[in-house]
Amino acid sequence: MKQLFKFLAPYRKESILGPLFKLLEASFELLVPMVMKAIIDTGINGGGGRPYIVKMCIVLIALGLIGMLCSFTAQFFAAKAATGFAADVRHALFKHLEGLSFTEIDRIGTSTMITRMTSDVNLLQNGVNLTLRLLLRSPFVVIGAMIMAFMVDFKAALVFAVVIPVLAVIVFGIMLITMPIYKRAQKALDAVLKSTRENLGGIRVIRAFCKEYSETNEFNAKNEALADIQKYVGKISALMNPVTYVVINAAVIVLIYVGALRVESGVLLQGGVVALYNYMSQILVELIKLANMIISLTKAIAGGNRVADVLNEKSTLVNGTLKNGSSGGSVEFKNVTLVYSGSKEASLEDISFEAKPGETIGIIGGTGSGKSSLVHLIPRFYDAASGSVTVDGTDVREYDVNALRDKIGIVMQKAVLFKGSIRDNIRWGKPNASDDEIKEAIAAAQASEVINDKEGGLDYELEQGGKNLSGGQRQRMTIARALVKKPEILILDDSASALDFATDAALRKAIRDMDNAPTTFIVSQRAASVMYADKIIVLDDGRMAGIGTHDELLDSCDIYSEIYYSQFPKEVRG
Repeated sequence: MKQLFKFLAPYRKESILGPLFKLLEASFELLVPMVMKAIIDTGINGGGGRPYIVKMCIVLIALGLIGMLCSFTAQFFAAKAATGFAADVRHALFKHLEGLSFTEIDRIGTSTMITRMTSDVNLLQNGVNLTLRLLLRSPFVVIGAMIMAFMVDFKAALVFAVVIPVLAVIVFGIMLITMPIYKRAQKALDAVLKSTRENLGGIRVIRAFCKEYSETNEFNAKNEALADIQKYVGKISALMNPVTYVVINAAVIVLIYVGALRVESGVLLQGGVVALYNYMSQILVELIKLANMIISLTKAIAGGNRVADVLNEKSTLVNGTLKNGSSGGSVEFKNVTLVYSGSKEASLEDISFEAKPGETIGIIGGTGSGKSSLVHLIPRFYDAASGSVTVDGTDVREYDVNALRDKIGIVMQKAVLFKGSIRDNIRWGKPNASDDEIKEAIAAAQASEVINDKEGGLDYELEQGGKNLSGGQRQRMTIARALVKKPEILILDDSASALDFATDAALRKAIRDMDNAPTTFIVSQRAASVMYADKIIVLDDGRMAGIGTHDELLDSCDIYSEIYYSQFPKEVRG
């Protein structure tokens, strides 16, 4: 939590002026009961008459207006500091998450990252806002009211000296009990958000397998667990107001009784009793504010600790220094083994092969055989547990990550497009790409008719995720985005699964015919997509079951021949 304080540094002025103006407002507020005392004792009972009462009423109005102005000023500075602090924390958190390797991102989880970026940062913002407004003001009013009460009458004010410690024990006792429970509640919220995200993302699969009932039950169980924790901590927190009201009102009864005795003995006037009652009311209000602030602050501290935990997460990806290595696009795997974090079994084991510049390498195998894992080692999304992956003769771990990935164009299994124009989406591959370069990449990706059919052409606005395009159109757009940077190495990770065979073939031909054709890795479960590759790698449960050309593998690799013959009936083959 302490490391988050640095994000308040740019807002030192606001962090000082906000509480300062709140203290000024509190000072004027503490004077009000004394003015009321003067009106009663001097204006009404002391013979001061109407002129004195009017004068004191004007003073009351002036105190109220000045206090309101100070309050508005304090609120402005507190809000500016809190919102700026939250924005800076959110930017830093997002930048940090972007710098983590896939290993840390997999371990943290998407739902947790979303919660940290939204709910936890919002809790921090509210906590900073309330702290700047009330952390100094409320204790100042409580202590100031007690001092003013002693100035009115020492013996009657002894009630304050007894009540305030009792209230402090109640407030801080409840805070210490609820703080760890709020941490549990946030973990339960993470589970609910994770379940929600998974259900919404996989809603079609859930319906296809008629799993709505079981998923609903699982969600309800997690939601009820969260509700139970929140209700439990809510019951404890709810004790704050009634218990403090009981104590304060009991103190008011004692105060009025003692004040009446002091008035009867002639030591204290009626205005003094009214002033003491007002000071007790001020203490009541401020303690309730302080109690609510402490609850919010407890949540903010819990949220801040969770944000700090993510910021403290160190990337296992150690960046290299090489920025200007040799070019060409050659790739070599030497006895590579990959073990994912938290797994005891290797996802890839003893993989060795070489891809020469301009070659096309097909990678085929069953689901879960390690195809995507293999190509993810090239741009260093993951690092090999043993062995080495080299690009242009240099170990990928020696490259600066940005320099390495500038050499590579990759199209993931899931076609991800962003809200904006087609032009803006394609320029993710090359920010300064001209319209001619964009159209050339789109033509190579076999998507020219998509542009021609859309109103506005390159200016056609895509919805989030490209939802206003078909599956095949989305895939071709993401391929064009990778091609526009003219990479030395192109990785197509099962990214043509929605294309028909003719379009798939035309795409592969267009890539081969490109100027300075890249070294291309085609990951697919379709034999037709890889059969014309210069080299085909067959994976089975993380191991290489075969490597060679299509004809060689048909004769030597049972797994490849089984895949091929299952997809091509005799009448098609012959």
